[in-house]
Amino acid sequence: MPTILGTPVVPPRNPETTGPVVFGAGHHFALKPGESLDDLVAASKAPLSVILQVTKRCNFDCSFCSETLQLPDPTLAQLDTIRGNLAGAQRVFLSGGEPLLRRDFGDIVDMYQGFILGIPTNATRGLQHAQRMAGKVAYVNVGLEGPRSTTNRVRGDYDEVMAGVRAFQQAGIPLSLSAVVYRSTLDALPFTCQIADVLGAGKVKMILPLRKGNALDLAENEFITEAEANQTFDRLTNLRMVHDWRPALRMTVWNEHTEGHMILVEVNGNASAWPVYDGKDLLEPLGNVLEEPITQIWQRYRFKRNHYAKYLGASIKTVEHTGAGDAQLH
Repeated sequence: MPTILGTPVVPPRNPETTGPVVFGAGHHFALKPGESLDDLVAASKAPLSVILQVTKRCNFDCSFCSETLQLPDPTLAQLDTIRGNLAGAQRVFLSGGEPLLRRDFGDIVDMYQGFILGIPTNATRGLQHAQRMAGKVAYVNVGLEGPRSTTNRVRGDYDEVMAGVRAFQQAGIPLSLSAVVYRSTLDALPFTCQIADVLGAGKVKMILPLRKGNALDLAENEFITEAEANQTFDRLTNLRMVHDWRPALRMTVWNEHTEGHMILVEVNGNASAWPVYDGKDLLEPLGNVLEEPITQIWQRYRFKRNHYAKYLGASIKTVEHTGAGDAQLH
């Protein structure tokens, strides 16, 4: 299938998910028909997905950023140790900071073959890394809050982001978009969805900001309520049907059903549940993946159901494209 630029998509060389879970074209996991979420959680020995920071450095200063503590990058040897200790997890997000600031990022991608790889990125180093990533990552998840003025205000240089997106497209790398939702960006969200549709993105992921890091300086009015988030998602779902936008939609709100659902591995190997509302810096320490396998850390992780429910779309707002011109809600 060609991209909008006419370049053939390079199929990612990632393993097929096995067992009761599949990884689909909308860049997300889903239960196979007849499988039970509770049974899956009870039998689980490792997380479905892990976020691994390969750097804390970034060339943007996003107004919502939670990564204000700077630490040295892990070495390739340390990342290789972490790789071995992540055995059992299905997907790894090679994250940051901005992961593509690492000149050796292509080496890291090669090292982590065998996992489903998602790459959260601002895309500004896409031109330098896209060819090396082609066929090796499941998708890149590019942060974009909407049109130029909105993205410039909230995140960083829109034109730099889009130049990187074009490089990913030309390399045939599957794409998703991610937008952090403020009250002042609600009117931009339909444009974000339209941009995603034009780019052939697999999904648009919308996330409410968390009160940490730079977001502590946001005006209180910028934080919408869960009810407002649900209304916003319903409105976008209706617009999606009207305009036949193809990307899947996701929206995560922060409540008891999504608390602690992420397992974040920082650059020093420290693993934490995130976000935990009564934890220091929203983190609940779990152990260190430089020192022990994720399967042992999983045993002391108390948000197993929230983890699987979120990544399987059971605790967040989701809508899929059925391929028949209409939408299917979950």
